[in-house]
Amino acid sequence: MSNVQVAVVTGSNKGIGLAIVRALCQQFPGDVYLTSRDPGRGQAAVTQLQQEGLRPLFHQLDIDDLQSIRALRDFLKEKYGGLNVLVNNAGIAFKVHDTTPFAVQAEVTLKTNFFATRNVCTELLPLVKPYGRVVNVSSMVSFSALKGCSQELQQKFRSDTITEDELVQLMAKFVEDTKKGVHEKEGWPNTAYGVSKIGVTVLSRIQARLLNEQRRGDHILLNACCPGWVRTDMAGPKATKSPEEGAETPVYLALLPSSADAPHGQFVSDKTVKPW
Repeated sequence: MSNVQVAVVTGSNKGIGLAIVRALCQQFPGDVYLTSRDPGRGQAAVTQLQQEGLRPLFHQLDIDDLQSIRALRDFLKEKYGGLNVLVNNAGIAFKVHDTTPFAVQAEVTLKTNFFATRNVCTELLPLVKPYGRVVNVSSMVSFSALKGCSQELQQKFRSDTITEDELVQLMAKFVEDTKKGVHEKEGWPNTAYGVSKIGVTVLSRIQARLLNEQRRGDHILLNACCPGWVRTDMAGPKATKSPEEGAETPVYLALLPSSADAPHGQFVSDKTVKPW
């Protein structure tokens, strides 16, 4: 089976993730895996796409569960000998009016959006084959959140030499600072979602740099992107884009032709590179 190409989309039983799977089923020349935490919801989404004449496959994946990530890793290694396209779409957001204490929102949001996404990358990036494509779904909110950081934090997050360990320490510090009630005094913005997506954007820049250093000849392209403001359970019914429109930029990055050498290590919105 290892000559069959394979694409995986995390958190894809609804919303933007489902729209990305739909588009990849139509355009990607290989197997496309829809994944979700809940097998029942995942299978229902697969059935929905099958009724549209598409042929997605399903694999359970809860990115908050390291064993679940490793089970997917082992499956991909055994069946396909690796991975061609990875779209890290899974994420969560508290509603604006949610009354959950901010420190709890910070811990829960960063656990999934940053730390769990990083775990997926740690386990699956080594499987990515030459000419593979990796797309980390971030958000324009990472830009506004970055502007809300102190100058010192902004310099760290924009640094071209920041390491993954340093980034992890900063993300953990944000969570700790919120628990102590000092996050604003320490230069953080008042948005857990925004900080989590700063983490995803900066992680993408670091990962791309490491790919350049360690696997330059493999022509792997890895980017962060913003789908836009999309009508999903997360963003609500007033958002401006349909899930299909939200999927356009992630799918564009997932399907960059093998002749492309850019974008790489960039933040892309509306198929356009935005300076970080």
